[in-house]
Amino acid sequence: MNLFLDAWSYLTTAANWGGPTGIEHRLAQHLWYSFLAVALSAVIAVPIGMVVGHTRRGSAYVVGFANAMRALPTLGLLTFLVLGMGLGLIPPLIALVTVGVPPLLAGTYAGIANVPDDVVDASRAVGMTHAQVLFRVELPNALPVILGGLRSATLQVVATATIAAYVNLGGLGRYIFDGIGLYRYDLVLVGALLVAALALVLDGLLAFAIWLSIPGTGRVARRELFVAEQGPKLGIVGQD
Repeated sequence: MNLFLDAWSYLTTAANWGGPTGIEHRLAQHLWYSFLAVALSAVIAVPIGMVVGHTRRGSAYVVGFANAMRALPTLGLLTFLVLGMGLGLIPPLIALVTVGVPPLLAGTYAGIANVPDDVVDASRAVGMTHAQVLFRVELPNALPVILGGLRSATLQVVATATIAAYVNLGGLGRYIFDGIGLYRYDLVLVGALLVAALALVLDGLLAFAIWLSIPGTGRVARRELFVAEQGPKLGIVGQD
């Protein structure tokens, strides 16, 4: 019980929030590392997932690549990268990318590949190019699944970004590693609680974004409008 009371006392003390070692600064650092990792993961994973999902080619390689990246031990990979590249932001960023790419890649591929065939066929029948089909039809319909992959990637990266403190960087992991080194387990608990709270907030925001993109809030409206306009010409009958 004293452990939780000490952690609560630390969190509610105003002096612990300001300054270069304060909670606000550590939180900003953690968010920055996570943002960089997720953004870089999206740059790598989303285009590959879109192309593979659209062409239906190379899906076996995508699944194998994603599973291989999931199997990599993040802390072991970080240690290896530090030995080869030295300290700095690049090694933990690369390690975090291996966590963020698999869910984004799988979500993008699954979302694009599972767009209803009648919608894709109708768009091609009215003369759309491959790029138009992908960006104007498949991508809007796949958005909820892609955002689901982004949600999963964000949560995993936020939870794993504590390893940045392992190579003398900042972030919320600083409380965990410093607490272990100083036998201050209340600090370890503070770091764990802050990471959990941050993950819950981001999860709620991304869940809301997914809710905005599901049928009834825009996606179905776009699809129904397309079918309503082009369906009679193509013999497509809307389904309830």
